[in-house]
Amino acid sequence: MSLEPFSQSAALTFGVELELQLVNLSDFDLTAASPDLLHLLGKNPFPGNVTPEITESMIEINSSVHTEHAPLLAQLQEIRDTLVAAGDKLNIGISGGGTHPFQQWAAQKIFSKPRFKEISELYGYLAKQFTIFGQHVHIGCASGDDAMFLLHSLNRYIPHFIALSASSPFVQGRDTLFDSARLNSVFAFPMSGRAPFTLSWDEFANQYFAKMEKTGIIKSMKDFYWDIRPKPEFGTIELRVCDTPLTVERAAALAAYLQALCRHLLERREAAPAEDDYLVYNYNRFQACRFGLDGAITHPKTYETMSLREDIMTTLRKMEPHGEALGSTAALKHLSDVTKLWSDAQYLRTQYDRQGSAEGMVDAAIRSFRGEPMHF
Repeated sequence: MSLEPFSQSAALTFGVELELQLVNLSDFDLTAASPDLLHLLGKNPFPGNVTPEITESMIEINSSVHTEHAPLLAQLQEIRDTLVAAGDKLNIGISGGGTHPFQQWAAQKIFSKPRFKEISELYGYLAKQFTIFGQHVHIGCASGDDAMFLLHSLNRYIPHFIALSASSPFVQGRDTLFDSARLNSVFAFPMSGRAPFTLSWDEFANQYFAKMEKTGIIKSMKDFYWDIRPKPEFGTIELRVCDTPLTVERAAALAAYLQALCRHLLERREAAPAEDDYLVYNYNRFQACRFGLDGAITHPKTYETMSLREDIMTTLRKMEPHGEALGSTAALKHLSDVTKLWSDAQYLRTQYDRQGSAEGMVDAAIRSFRGEPMHF
């Protein structure tokens, strides 16, 4: 069985998925509350979609398909308010952040769903260690060839999204010294990393995917945990490197930045992507995970080493005409302020020091998700 045809969708439409933490407000540890929360949310219309995730201490929310930043943000805020109200009824805190700072993976429960049980049987303890929380952004593509072009053209900008979303400095009660430790857990899976290089959808579908399917290792695109992957059934590419931010405002801004970048890349004024671009890919990815905005990356074409913070600022300025055309000027301004001031990872470390405990840091994250002001 070959891969399904690439569904044409309106170019540059976008949508967001957010994996969120369910927290016990007594001890601020994760709690296996998703069955109860999903049951409660199912009683009334939900402004988007909400589904279980692999363990019962997490859920995933999905926005609708949008064309502009403001409607996406408004929907995410409505989803947030709906979740917070439901959580209050169950005495559950809802939080962003790429990792919970002190949960123990062995205590997690796999959600009762056939695919999750299959993953647990195949990957063993890695399945429970996958209690990590990411933001995924889908961008609509007019064709499969455009999808492959964007997928590989974006490799240069992957560190931007890692650093701008980084919110997972603590794991198992320790500061990892990484701004985004979450991606280290993703990298443990054999089908993680990056997609093979081809700019042809026909070649990807009928050669690479067909061969991989014949090996029996994979059955569908869901079996690939790549940093960016095509989603032919939606007609999109899906960016998967972002930690779940502490606020929906940051999540919406990141999606708008990706939309602007894709509009820019589709003008095809930059040098075409090539296999050799990936020579520096893992190094740049590591720099963004480890040091966040303070990292240094190597340009894939010139091999020039540059400040990640400065590269983001330069790119945001370059995206301003696209932001004006797409209605996302406010989103780009939000990310510019983030780059100048602090990331979510820095905020969490500051809260740990200020509150004096990991529990206090989780409480601050819950308050941030609710929309309360973040005080440094």
